[in-house]
Amino acid sequence: MKIMVSGLVNVETNIKIREFPVSYYPVDYPFFGIASSVGGVAYNVSNALSKLGNEVELISYTGKDFEAERIFTELEKNKIGFSKVRKELKETPVSAILYDAQGKRQIYCDLKDIQEKTYVYNEKEQNMDDYDIIVLCNINFNRELLKKAKKSGKIIATDVHVLSNIEDDYNKDFMECADILFLSDEQLPASAEEFILQIKERYPAKIVVIGRGSKGALLYDRERNQVTNLGAVKVGEVVNTVGAGDALFSSFLHFYGKGYEPVEALKRAEVFASAKIRESGAANGFIEEKEVEQLYSKGELKFSCK
Repeated sequence: MKIMVSGLVNVETNIKIREFPVSYYPVDYPFFGIASSVGGVAYNVSNALSKLGNEVELISYTGKDFEAERIFTELEKNKIGFSKVRKELKETPVSAILYDAQGKRQIYCDLKDIQEKTYVYNEKEQNMDDYDIIVLCNINFNRELLKKAKKSGKIIATDVHVLSNIEDDYNKDFMECADILFLSDEQLPASAEEFILQIKERYPAKIVVIGRGSKGALLYDRERNQVTNLGAVKVGEVVNTVGAGDALFSSFLHFYGKGYEPVEALKRAEVFASAKIRESGAANGFIEEKEVEQLYSKGELKFSCK
């Protein structure tokens, strides 16, 4: 498939800590517990989709600094198209992520001036009809792209991450346009089961998935008017859960786009995400499709559907 992904790309630093809350001490020595790499939701999703065998075109912004050059090097290495990435920021966004041995994490994201940008899509450069799926992350510069994507009639997918209000002003535009809508169960104002039904009544998405971390995921399929509660699977020891949601989202898009039924696509996405969190770093640990199928077909993984 050919997929457009538009959203944040940054340089992130992961720091392993002893525990939350963090106690004060002047210095600590977490040997091999600090690592810096290219990240950001759009990069994570693009990297995962590319690893799974898709042709990916990235839209984003960077500065004209060392961090930007590092990003472009990684994009080229991972075969992600970046001709639409614009070097117009004062500085490239960066983030720092604290994580512990239990998988809890705390993210500090410095977006620089990216939220002041609006991406005006040049239709002479490329037609949206060229893409099978358009992934628009919930960032300000995507709002104009969202309108053009809706007019194109292509499948629009977005992940709004943390949502505490179904009428959330920041995310409403994205939820009203999405055909495939993902979010986390963190900070929901009701149970995941109640909230997914509220979403299906309020927004038109054909597929809604609420990621529930170690509890699995909840899926609503509008065509069948059916909610499925899919338990989590484990394919190895958990090292760092940062990026698990992006892995679940991107791999679901891959398998769903290939024609798998939604529940079957989500099962494979859970395998992909579980394999990913065996490594640290939001954009590390992705496996190829054949490895997903090998793990899935072993028969050792137990999926509980309710």
